[in-house]
Amino acid sequence: MSAHASTSFDPRKHVGVLAERVTNVSSTDFPGYSPDEDFSWNLAKFKKRLRVQVKRLSSRSIEFDLIGVDASVANALRRILIAEVPAVAVEYVYVWNNTSVMVDEVFSHRLGLLPLNIDPALMEMKASATDTATDRNTIVFKLQVSCTRNAHAPKDSIDPKQLFINSEVLSSHLEWVPQGEQADVFPQLPASTNPNIVLMKLRPGQEIDMELHAIKGVGKDHAKFSAVATASYRLLPQIFLNPTKPVPPHLAEKFAGCFSPGVIRVDPRTKEISIDDEKLRTDSVSREVLRHPEFEGCVQLGRVRDHFIFHIESEGAYEPQRLLLESTRVMRQKIADLKKAAEALMAVNVDDEDVSMADA
Repeated sequence: MSAHASTSFDPRKHVGVLAERVTNVSSTDFPGYSPDEDFSWNLAKFKKRLRVQVKRLSSRSIEFDLIGVDASVANALRRILIAEVPAVAVEYVYVWNNTSVMVDEVFSHRLGLLPLNIDPALMEMKASATDTATDRNTIVFKLQVSCTRNAHAPKDSIDPKQLFINSEVLSSHLEWVPQGEQADVFPQLPASTNPNIVLMKLRPGQEIDMELHAIKGVGKDHAKFSAVATASYRLLPQIFLNPTKPVPPHLAEKFAGCFSPGVIRVDPRTKEISIDDEKLRTDSVSREVLRHPEFEGCVQLGRVRDHFIFHIESEGAYEPQRLLLESTRVMRQKIADLKKAAEALMAVNVDDEDVSMADA
């Protein structure tokens, strides 16, 4: 029997999953909860429990396990990934000519959502919208495309890509215009991460002529500055089999069908039930097994409270494995700012009627 198939449900470690509700959702390992135990903060114990295990890594996404932290920490990292890890996106569009069917405002919005391969660490962030554009805080692109008829198109063709030249405006049409020392600073040519994004369709006689300014920003100001396509987590599933009430052999296959494929193993000879530790993490915890009265008392569902399965997709300049480090860096800076402000508050004379926080 696997380690995850334990019959002992520990309310301190597990979240119970019942047919209509969940139980034990809150942590209890804090001082004062249990009179006979010391749950005061201990850095050595925290370091021993904390683990990060990368389970899958590709060029655009990563799946890893964050183990040994409270849900508040995991959720803070998730929110920072979405809203506060900086990215670079088009902010200003100067339209010199646009004779297409798409109005300037709609097309500008589409341009702002283009994912760019520009490393935010190489740029400075504008303090305000009125700051002067410089080669350190602004990337300039030129977009000039005009559509004409193809004189050499096949006579029987109805494909616009054969009949016309530049029938589509693609993200690859963006042309970087280096400013100042940018040509020496950026290791790769600034462009869209995907050169084949269709921005607009043109027909003969239509053209666009624009200048785009990209700046550094964060997702809490606008979603186009979010460094991730998605960032989510879920708790590691747990399945507790009851050895005193095993699943009847003639119902083994039905029992296995109540879980995600591969999670439950059925011995072809004895019809004995076991759990696949590797595939257990893929279970959706649908509670389907709890709908059937014949399985009542055979199994208990749960999740490990401090084991978070993260899934992050990158669509910008960041490599997926770098995103967690970036979110941790932002969190550390927030903690440092809070500590500085708290120390400044404690240093204020308590006799003062009005207390103001110092600038972080």
